[in-house]
Formats: sequence, C-alpha cells, structure tokens
Amino acid sequence: MPESNGNGNDPKKPDPNKKMPPPNMKMPSRGVATWMVFLALSLLLVVVFAKGFDSPKQITINQFETYIDDGAIQKLEIKEDHIYGTLKPNDRNPIAERFEVFYLPQAMDGAWIARLKERLPDAEIKRVPRSYWVEFLLAMLPWLFIFLFIYLFVFRQIRSAGGGGGILGNFGRSRHRVTSKEHVNVSFADVAGIQEAKEEVQELIEFLKNPKRFQRLGGRIPRGVLLVGPPGCGKTLMAKAIAGEADVPFFSISGSDFVEMFVGVGASRVRDLFKQAKDNSPCIIFLDEIDAVGRRRGGNFGGGGHDEREQTLNAILVEMDGFDTSDQVIVIAATNRVDVLDPALIRPGRFDREVSVSLPDVQGRYEILKVHARKVRLGPNVDMRRLARATPMFSGAELAAIINESAIIATMGNKDYIEMVDLEEARDKVRWGRAHRSRQVDEHDKKVTAYHEAGHAIVQVLLKDADPLHKVSILSRGPYGGATFSLPERDRMVYTKEYLIAMIQVAFGGRIAEDMFFGEISSGASMDIKQVTAIARQMVKEYGMNESLGFVYYGEEEGDMGLGRQTYSSQTANQIDQEIKKLIDKLYEQTVKLMEDNKKCLESIAEALLKYETLTGDDVHALVRGETLERPTISDILDSEHSKPGSAIGKAKPADSESDAGLDLGGGSLPAPG
Repeated sequence: MPESNGNGNDPKKPDPNKKMPPPNMKMPSRGVATWMVFLALSLLLVVVFAKGFDSPKQITINQFETYIDDGAIQKLEIKEDHIYGTLKPNDRNPIAERFEVFYLPQAMDGAWIARLKERLPDAEIKRVPRSYWVEFLLAMLPWLFIFLFIYLFVFRQIRSAGGGGGILGNFGRSRHRVTSKEHVNVSFADVAGIQEAKEEVQELIEFLKNPKRFQRLGGRIPRGVLLVGPPGCGKTLMAKAIAGEADVPFFSISGSDFVEMFVGVGASRVRDLFKQAKDNSPCIIFLDEIDAVGRRRGGNFGGGGHDEREQTLNAILVEMDGFDTSDQVIVIAATNRVDVLDPALIRPGRFDREVSVSLPDVQGRYEILKVHARKVRLGPNVDMRRLARATPMFSGAELAAIINESAIIATMGNKDYIEMVDLEEARDKVRWGRAHRSRQVDEHDKKVTAYHEAGHAIVQVLLKDADPLHKVSILSRGPYGGATFSLPERDRMVYTKEYLIAMIQVAFGGRIAEDMFFGEISSGASMDIKQVTAIARQMVKEYGMNESLGFVYYGEEEGDMGLGRQTYSSQTANQIDQEIKKLIDKLYEQTVKLMEDNKKCLESIAEALLKYETLTGDDVHALVRGETLERPTISDILDSEHSKPGSAIGKAKPADSESDAGLDLGGGSLPAPG
C-alpha cells in the first residue's frame, strides 16, 4: 500500500496544511549564513577586546587614602590583594572613573574594613571572594574566539577544498581526471595512420574486457605500455580513443601535475592515484608527458635522492612493481623523450611494451587527411592522395591544421567549398608561415633574392639524385625572403650518400648565384650554411661516409644527456673538422662549375622570377630547355580586370596569390630558404 501523509493525500504532493514561506521570501543561502556568523563573531571580538582594553587605572596607596579623605569613592570591591574602586562623577570628570590599587592581604582584615566603612558612609563596600576559574576563563575568552574564527574560516575551507585531506588539503591528493566511455566522443575510427599502434592498444582493451580469454593459456596482463613518438603524432589522441572504446574507468593525469613546491607531495599523489585505481580495477591509468617526472636519476646537478622528481619517480617505480596479476590495472604513458627516461622505469615488468607512434607515411597521411576532411566541405578538384604525397614528414597534428587552415582560407575567399589551391596554400602556411605579399621590398634586394632562388632551382633540376623541383618563389613567406620547394617521389627511410651530396649542392646554389652575378655575398644564405654544415657533419661523424675516418661512429653516445662529452682524442676531433671542411669545399667547387656551365639558363630563370614571382617545376624545366614562358603576369591580370566594362578597383578580385596567376601551388620537403 502506498504511504500516507496523514491527510489522505498523495505523499508526493505537497501538504496543503503545511505553512509555506511567502513567495517573495528567500531563505538565506549557506554562503550568506556563513558571512552572518562571521560578522557576529567579529562584533563579539571587538566588544571583548574593547572591554579588555578598558582596564582600571592603577594608583598608589597614598592616592587611595587621598580619595578616602576627600569622600570621592562611590564603590569598592575588595579581593585577595586588589582593591577595585569607582570614583564619583564630578564636573571635571562626568564619567565614573575606575581605579585599581594593590594592598597587603594581611592589612585588609575585618577591623580595617569596618574603619573603611566609617570613613566612607555613602560608598558601597563589599568583599569579593577570588575565583581563579572565572579569571582564567575571562582571560582565555578572546583567544578562544580567535581560534574558533581560524578553525571556521581557514581550516574548514582548506579541508573542504581537499576533500578531507587535512591541513594541506588537496596538495597530497592526485589531480587525475576520471573519464568514461559516455563522456568521450573519440573512438578508434578517429585514429588513423598508426595502424600497428592501434592493434597493440586494442589487445589491451580486449584483455580488460575479457581477461579469462588470455589467462586460459597462462598469459598475464601487461603492467604498462609506453607510447613513444614525436610531438603531434597522436599519442594523446590514442589515449582518448582508449577511453572511448574501453568500458572501464580511465584515469588521466599529466606528469607535471605530480610536481609541487612542497617536497613529498608528488609521491603522495602517486600513491593516491594508484590506490584509487586499484579500488576501481579493472581500469586504465594514462600518464601524459611522463618525462616530466621520469627522467634518469643522478643526472641533475642539484643533489641526490632528496630531489622532488626523484621521490615521485621512486613512488611510481614502487607502485608499478607492486601490482598483483589480479589488479587488472594497466598504465599507459606517453613521451617524446624516451632517451631521457630512467632505465628502471622502462624495463620489462613495469612498461612491458614500447609502442612507436611515429610520423605517418604517405598512406597514413592519406588516411589522416580523410578523417579530418569528414568535418569540412571539399570541392570536386581536391586530390587527397596528391596532398598526402606533398606533405612528407608532416605529423597528424599538422595535417589536421592544414584542413582547418584551408577551411578558413576558403571562408575568407567567400567560397562554397574548399579547393585544392586552398589546401596547398594552407600546407605552405602551416609549415613555412604566411606569405607576405604586401611587403615592400627594395628592387636590388628583390633581384638578389630572385637570383638566389634561381640558383637553388637550377641545381635541383640538373642533379638526378635530388628531389624533383615543384615550385620556386620570391614571395616572402614566414622568416624566408623566398623559397624553393621540392616534391619527393617517396618517403625516405634511409638516405644514400648521393642524395645527401645532392642536398648539399642544392643549398650551395643560392650563395654561388649571388657571387656569380653581383660579385657580393649576403646574409640570405645563413640557413643554407647551417643546413650544409649539419648534413656534412652527420655524413662524417655518424654515417661513416668518409674514407679517412672509416666505419667509426663519432657522434654523441647514448645516455650522454646532451653534455657533449667526446669519446675520441683531440687529434681525431681536428681530423673530423678537416674532413668536414674538405667535403664542403670539394662539393662547392663542383657546384660552381655546374652553374657556370648553365649560366644562361640560370639568368633566364631569375628574370622569369622577377616577372612572375612564382614558377612551377614545369616552368623551370621549360626554361632550361631554352623555351620562353608566354602567360600573363599578375599586373596583366589586374589591368584586364580593371579594363572590363563596369569594373572598379574595389570590385576587381586582386590576384594576390599564386593560384590567381594560373600557378599550381604545391610543396613537399624542407625548402631551400633564401
């Protein structure tokens, strides 16, 4: 039977006889009530202290006798060794003044009090027995109010913020975030380009969902999985996908969240995190950027084991090694600096698997672009496979940025969909920066830049081992005054000696062209010099491509921690420097001879750049064959637009991009900047 409220009404309905507050009357909230209590206590403290500060005036016995002779005393209270009195108001002092006098207890007997009453017949005289407890409580009352105030408005606030964590509050508690499948809109369908990593993680999820399937053959759950790869390759995205696929609690926290200004807080948070994870097993713990606390111990210059990060790392090592096989807690960590992690952290038994989340290949880039292109509207001329081939060494985050930037570019151009030129312009913008088409460049500097980039382009076209030339431009983009773009035919896993030599010679082209036509050199080749030196140094020290030094590795040893300690003699270091210089000088002379033999072609490319500002790879090949380019320039297009009937400068579409001039935007590997 349903319960009744005593009036025969439905218990879920409000009692009509119950008095309700008026509609306009609002009950004070908890915060308002707290402030009311705070104000009341403050007023009480003011009253108590004011009363305490109104202490009686201390006088001498002689002055007390004078008051008695003058009959100026109104009231007397005699205690053990004190006499408290009140003077009669008069014209000079209308307020009754209180005084205190010390007196010998032996002298204040009954006869003395009787004589005092005879001398002061109008005064109220009484003996007050002394109460030590009352005096103690009166003295302690202000301090009690102070401690009560501190407890209510300091300690309780800290404890409530820390969930009962004591005076330190939430300092020692873990700052993890618990995520379930219902709160995540990322799944494995949104993760592309890292198929092998997905398969390994899918095994973990299957283990958590059905552990008996693996235990049937004696297998145990992995303790930890370390995701390793460059930034932007999808490590954190994969963790979000795990939360979306696994039907278990997902504890996520960053490595920097363990570190605080208080020593020992990081270790306390580690213990709290793993305790909650064990209480909610089966579950997954995701530690993002674990290198913040998992760095190799003993490498710091600040001291030994009292370092906060070392204590945090020790706590992680102990917790991961203390798992039982029945805990069903998997730790997934992500880092892009696996070389600095402590060996005790990445050994089997703690992190059983190391999953490489590397830069995607051409097929992976194509799949990533398709995933992100689902959210935008693409035009009919978009070729995702061509864009994937034109973006070598791009990470997943950069590919996502290309799609987003292309949507912004198309929106600013009032287009109904994204075209291929928008995607290629977005690709160049993401990798090399925005093109500065409105920048005013001195004519001499513009001419020097044109011959500089023409030098890169002619060498890249003539060398068979170099990547195919895709585009050369003297439009300033990002920090570069101009750039020469290549379009690799394939992703390179290894670099041959011939390919590295071709890269060095292409970088030489800009400086040689400046010296050849102007008899001067500029700072525009600074990036080229840096690139040439880095490649030559790697060829000699790391790749064993020098005959004199042979098949010996002279680079930094593993675990050097970037300290640059040499493992070879000073004589060998001098020989390495000489071989690097010899290699660079030899290739420089070969490149000078190559460009002198094709000086006329180089000059025609530079003149075409000054005229059109941007040339495609086909344009450069045509100029090398001796052909001439017959197409309108940007100025011609603007003039034709302005000459149309009814057109105005404000209505004409400015051809301020390579696509407006009939040019094919593209790109590829790193440009040879000018």
